[in-house]
Amino acid sequence: MKKLATLVFFSFLLVSCGNKSQKTETIAPATETPEVTVSSNQIALGDIVPNNLVCMVNNDYMGVDQLEVEVDGKIYYGCCEMCQERLPVDESARVAVDPISNNQVDKADAVIAVTGARGEVTYFENQDTYKKYKEKYLN
Repeated sequence: MKKLATLVFFSFLLVSCGNKSQKTETIAPATETPEVTVSSNQIALGDIVPNNLVCMVNNDYMGVDQLEVEVDGKIYYGCCEMCQERLPVDESARVAVDPISNNQVDKADAVIAVTGARGEVTYFENQDTYKKYKEKYLN
């Protein structure tokens, strides 16, 4: 019975908020729309955004302050209670791969930029890899 309860709990956590499918980091941006619209905010592809405006579980720029989650002294952000519950127990929600260096990046320390037409974000280990990505894919 305990195994079943654990399985149900983790299955529940794996489902993203609002029935969105889990997204992966965008390697090359969509070119169908030159600007991203999230709520009333307009941001351009390639814009660096503050960590606190990103749901780090769904990897989306949300345009409003997200819920803060502290894990091992670092601050992560999620859009809902499910994200708040998932971040401390699921390391994969707290890390990404920089598409230029192919190094693992802690999302709490990353440079975060909007790279998808619907607000999808990509995490970079530093300004240099972000600039290389921007030159290669967004110019």
